[in-house]
Amino acid sequence: TPVALGTGEGTGLWADTFGEDLYNTVTKYSGSLLLQKKYKDVEPSLKIEEVDGLELVRKFSEDMETMLRRKVEAVQNLVEAAEEADLNHEFNESLVFDYYNSVLINERDANGNFVELGAEFLLESNAHFSNLPVNTSISSVQLPTNVYNKDPDILNGVYMSEALNAVFVENFQRDPTLTWQYFGSATGFFRIYPGIKWTPDENGVVTFDCRNRGWYIQAATSPKDIVILVDVSGSMKGLRMTIAKHTISTILDTLGENDFVNIIAYNDYVHYVEPCFKGILVQADRDNREHFKLLVEELMVKGVGVVDQALREAFEILKQFQEAKQGSLCNQAIMLISDGAVEDYQPVFEKYNWPDCKVRVFTYLIGRELSFADNMKWIACNNKGYYTQISTLADTQENVMEYLHVLSRPMVINHDHDIIWTEAYMDSKLLSSQTQSLTLLTTVAMPVFSKKNETRSHGILLGVVGSDVALRELMKLAPRYRLGVHGYAFLNTNNGYILSHPDLRPLYREGKKLKPKPNYNSVDLSEVEWEDQAESLRTAMINRETGSFSMDVKVPLDKGCLLFSPHSLGVVLSRGHGEYILLGNTSVEEGLHDLLHPDLALASDWIYCITDIDPDHRKLSQLEAMVRFLTREDPDLECDEELVREVLFDAVVTAPMEAYWTALALNISEESEQVVDMAFLGTRAGLLRSSLFVGSEKVSDRKFLTPEDEASVFTLDRFPLWYRQASEHPAGSFVFNLRWEEGPESAGEPMVVTASTAVAVTVDKKTAIAAAVGVQMKLEFLQRKFWAATRQCSTGDMPCTQSCEDSDLDCFVVDNNGFILISERSQEMGRFLGEVDGAVMTQLLSMGVFSQVTMYDYQAMCKPSSHHHSAAQPLVSPISAFLTATRWLLQELDWGGLHARVAWEAKSVFHHSHKQKKQDQLQPCDTEYPVFVYQPAIREANGIIECGACQKVFVVQQIPNSNLLLLVTDPTCDCSIFPPVLQEATEILTLTVASAHNASVKCDRMRSQKVRRRPDSWWAGSSPLSLPAWACAPAARSTYGCQGTHLCLCFLGEAFVFMPC
Repeated sequence: TPVALGTGEGTGLWADTFGEDLYNTVTKYSGSLLLQKKYKDVEPSLKIEEVDGLELVRKFSEDMETMLRRKVEAVQNLVEAAEEADLNHEFNESLVFDYYNSVLINERDANGNFVELGAEFLLESNAHFSNLPVNTSISSVQLPTNVYNKDPDILNGVYMSEALNAVFVENFQRDPTLTWQYFGSATGFFRIYPGIKWTPDENGVVTFDCRNRGWYIQAATSPKDIVILVDVSGSMKGLRMTIAKHTISTILDTLGENDFVNIIAYNDYVHYVEPCFKGILVQADRDNREHFKLLVEELMVKGVGVVDQALREAFEILKQFQEAKQGSLCNQAIMLISDGAVEDYQPVFEKYNWPDCKVRVFTYLIGRELSFADNMKWIACNNKGYYTQISTLADTQENVMEYLHVLSRPMVINHDHDIIWTEAYMDSKLLSSQTQSLTLLTTVAMPVFSKKNETRSHGILLGVVGSDVALRELMKLAPRYRLGVHGYAFLNTNNGYILSHPDLRPLYREGKKLKPKPNYNSVDLSEVEWEDQAESLRTAMINRETGSFSMDVKVPLDKGCLLFSPHSLGVVLSRGHGEYILLGNTSVEEGLHDLLHPDLALASDWIYCITDIDPDHRKLSQLEAMVRFLTREDPDLECDEELVREVLFDAVVTAPMEAYWTALALNISEESEQVVDMAFLGTRAGLLRSSLFVGSEKVSDRKFLTPEDEASVFTLDRFPLWYRQASEHPAGSFVFNLRWEEGPESAGEPMVVTASTAVAVTVDKKTAIAAAVGVQMKLEFLQRKFWAATRQCSTGDMPCTQSCEDSDLDCFVVDNNGFILISERSQEMGRFLGEVDGAVMTQLLSMGVFSQVTMYDYQAMCKPSSHHHSAAQPLVSPISAFLTATRWLLQELDWGGLHARVAWEAKSVFHHSHKQKKQDQLQPCDTEYPVFVYQPAIREANGIIECGACQKVFVVQQIPNSNLLLLVTDPTCDCSIFPPVLQEATEILTLTVASAHNASVKCDRMRSQKVRRRPDSWWAGSSPLSLPAWACAPAARSTYGCQGTHLCLCFLGEAFVFMPC
C-alpha cells in the first residue's frame, strides 16, 4: 500500500472527480456562468479606466477639507460669541441664577418637586446623536463633584455663556452634520449642546472635568518639554510620598502627544525612574505616560535630598534637546515636587537659566509644613514659574492645573486663536451600543480669551470651545467603489498616529465585554502599514508631502494633506485589477425597474445619496433616497451620480439572476436532497442580491449577509470577505471557506461552507472585477461528495484496490492556508494541518508545497505572566480563535506579491522592574506568528518521511477549479517524533528576557524618536521670536505678587509696564 500510495495512483482521479462534481454543483446553483455571460454580452458598451491615485487623493482631501472647514467655522462662531458675551458681562459677586445642571435636571425630591437646578428638561431620542436622549433647542451644564455649582465664579461664567445657546442652534441648523458642540470653562463647568442628562458613577461622583481633556489642554497651551523632579528622600515618607505620586500622575494627565517628558527622582543621588530614558525626553503619548505612572508607584524613600544635582541634570537635558532641535521646540519647564528646599540654588539658575529664563520652573510644596516654603516660592518666582502647596490628595487637581494657565499667558495676551485637532479618541457613551468604527472621534477646538481692556494684559483664558467630528463620517468622503476590492483610505496625525485605518483595532474583548485598548489612540502608522520598513511613507505623510509609493502586498499608496487640520490622508490601491475602474451605463427607466426587485440591497454604509443634512432625509434608506433622486420626487437630494449610474447598470446586468435562481428553487423543491442553502452575488457598486433554496428556518448560518456579520457584507472599510477572496483567484475558480454554525445548539464545529468566484471583464486588454457570486452549503453535503469521489478507481469493472475508507489510508481536504475542511474525524475539521500531523506539514514546507511567512501584530493584547521564562509568551486568546483570525488575515491579502521578509523589531516594551498588580489584566503587546501559504505552481507532490522504525508516505493533489488540496497519508506509521507545526502567536521581547542583547534591543526601541511634525502654531513665553508684541526685561525680575501674579517689567508698544510673566 505505501508503494502504490507513493506513486499517486488513484489520488489524481479522486481529486479530479471531486473537483468536477464540486464545480458542477456550485456553478449550477450560483449561476456564475450566466452572470459571466451577461457581463460578457455588455462588454462592447463598457469602459475600463485606469485609476489616477493622485487625482483620487486630491479629490478626497478637498472634500474632507470642505467638511472640516465647516466644523472650524462653527467653532469660530462660538469663540466670537463667548468673547463678546464676556466683554459685555460685569462680574456680580452676589449673582443669583438658575441654570440646567446636567446631573440634576428632571430630578425630584421626596415631595415630588424638582430639586434646585433640576427643573424639567425635555429629552428625546435622536438618531443623529447615537439615539441618546437629547434636547436640540438648548444646552445643559455639567460640573465635576469637586466644583461647587453655586460658586460666584461658576454662576457668572454660566450666566455669561448662556449667549452660546443661540449660536449652538444656528451652527447645527447651518451644518446638520455637526455633532456635539461645547464650551469648557477655565473655572470647571462644561456647557454641552445638545443638552443631555449626565449620570454620576456608581458612587454618585461626577469625575469628568473638561479641563483634563486632551482637547482643552491642547487648545489652552502650546507644546512643551517637561522634566519632573521628585524628592524621594526620607522626609517624604508616608502621606507626602502618596501625594507626590498623585501629583506626578496628574501632571502626566495634562500632557499629550505633542509634549515631551522625563521623570527624575533624587535623594543622595540622581536617578531616572526609567533608566533607559537617561539623558533624553520621550514623547508623552499614552504608552509612555502609563509606563511612567507604573514606575512612579514603585518609588521608595530613603536618604537625603540633593536638589542642585537634580536641577543641573534637568537643565542639561532641556538644553541638549533645544540645541539638537528635538522635543517640542516650544515651551520648556521643570516641575519640582518636594516637601521643601534648604536653599534657593541661585548658582544653578545663574548658570543655566538667567537672564533669559527660557525654562520655567514650577514648584509644588508637598505637605502642611511651611519651614522651607520661602525657598520653593523664590525658585518659582525667579524662574517665571508658579508656586503652590499641596497638603491633601484632594488639592492636587486644582493646584496642578495652574501651571497650564501660566504657560497659556503669552498666547492669551497676543490673542492668538490657534485651531487644534486632537488624536482619535473614543466616545464612552457610544462604546456600549456601537461598533468600534462608530466610536472614534476627533475634536476641533479653539481657546477663548478675555477681551476686556482692564484685564487684557493679564492674559486671562476663559476656556475652550470645541466640536466633535466622527471619523467614520469623514471617511465616507473616500467612496469605497473608487478604491477597488482591496483598496482603502486612512488618516494619520502630525505625530504619525492613526486616526482612521481599516486595520486599526481600538477594542479588545475581555469575557463578553468590548473594552478600549489602553493605547488605542497612539497606534503608529508603521504598526498598521507594516510593509513600510524604512518608514518612507510615514515620513512623507508627516511632512505633508504629496506623491505615491509602491510596496509589496498593499500597493501603491498615494497621499495628500488636509489643509484645515494637521492630518494627512493616504489612499491604498492594489496592483492588477485594483488599478482599474469599470464604467457602464444604462437608461434610468430600465435601471429603476430592476433596482426595485425584492432580492436587491445596497451597502448601507456607502453614500449613494446625502441623507444626513436635511432632517426629512435622515429616515430614508440609501435605496429609498436613490429612487427619489432618480424619479425627481425630491429635487433637494444630492447623490453621487457616478455611483448611482453604476448601481443602475449592475441592477440591469444582474437582474436575470433572480429569475434563474427562482426557477432553480422551483425545480429542486421536490428533491429529497437539499444541496445548497442560498446563492448570492455582489457587485463593485455595493449592490447585493441573494436567494434562498430552503426555508429561512433551515438556513444553517442565519447571520450570513446580515449587518451582524460585518465580514459578509459591504461596509465603509471593506468589501465582503467572500468577494475579496474570490478576486484573488482566477475568474471561474471557486474559493471555499469554512464557517461555524451559530446558535445555542452549536457544537463549536464547522457546519457551513461558502464558495465564491469572481466575474472579470476585459476591455482593451484591461481587466477589472465586475462582481463576485457564490453559494452557501452544508459541510455535510461536501463530505458526501468527497467520500463518493474517493470510491472511484481506474480499474474499470475490477474492484478498487484502494479507498479513503481503508483503515490504512487517511484522507484530508485542506485549503490553500493549510486548514482542514474534510477529515474522517470531525474534531479535526477547521483545525490547522500542522497541528494534526506535524510530520507531513514539516515535509510539505521543506518541499516548497507550502511556504511559511512570519507576521507581526503590533496591536495585540497579552496576559502578563510572572512565571514565563522564555521570550515566547502565549496570548490569552484560545488557539482556535487565533487560527480563525489568522486565516481571515491570510485571505485578506494578495500573497502572490509577497516577497521574502526580514524580522521586524518589537515596539516599546516596559522596563523589567514593572510588576503588574493585577496578573489577569491584559496589556498591549507585540506578537509574531507564522502563516502558511500554498504555492499553486505545484499541482501534485508525494514523499516519504523517515520516522525512525517506519516510513510515512503521503500524496498531495490539487483539486481543479478551487483553492483546495487532496492529501492522502499512511496512518500506520507513528511519526510522533516530529513536533506539531503550530500557529501560536508569541509575544516579542517580553520583560522576562534577561539577556543583555535583548535588554539593549528593548531600550533602543523605547528611546527611538520617530519622525513627527510640530503643530503649525505654537507659543513659547520665553522666546522673543514667538512674542512679537512685547518682551520682558530680565533685570526686572521681582517677587511682587508671587502667589501666581509674578510681575515683570515689560515693553508693550511704546511704554514699559508691569505685567504677569
